[in-house]
Amino acid sequence: ETSGRGDRVIVVGAHLDSVAEGPGINDNGSGTAGILEIAVQMAKLGIKPRNRVRFAFWGAEESGLFGSQYYVQTLTDAQYAGIWLNLNFDMIASPNFARFIYDGNGDAFGTAGPPGSDTIEAVFESYFGRNKLATEPTAFDGRSDYFDFINAGIPAGGLFTGAEEIKTAEQVKAFCK
Repeated sequence: ETSGRGDRVIVVGAHLDSVAEGPGINDNGSGTAGILEIAVQMAKLGIKPRNRVRFAFWGAEESGLFGSQYYVQTLTDAQYAGIWLNLNFDMIASPNFARFIYDGNGDAFGTAGPPGSDTIEAVFESYFGRNKLATEPTAFDGRSDYFDFINAGIPAGGLFTGAEEIKTAEQVKAFCK
């Protein structure tokens, strides 16, 4: 956890467990390594964020989202009020990757996240757009640790690079340059 305003907490999370059917380095060694590296670089560079950043390494995502669920369900009222948003990083190094951003405003899949989720989506879209990197939306379908955050009304967003589906021909053109 970083310094910064304790009444404005950004929970950045990834899950530690994996499934027997797939490579654990992707699901979800990639997400945990990614957020750990962010924490290391913030410390190394002396970044002092205005708002507190809490790095969470969830357990038991694959068996029912139990780690993040427990965290959200046991927040006190004061802790709950202090969480401004949740960023979720699940499978961010798929060998069959695409840059998927959670559909915070619901315009692609019809289900928006809580107010503020649209802003998170827009920030990621803006970053990738400025760097001329293709993106696509992905649905808040309840398959990852953001689920209890959005059910509790906490804005959420994040990145995902794909799992069991094969890219379409259009996605190959967009993401395999």
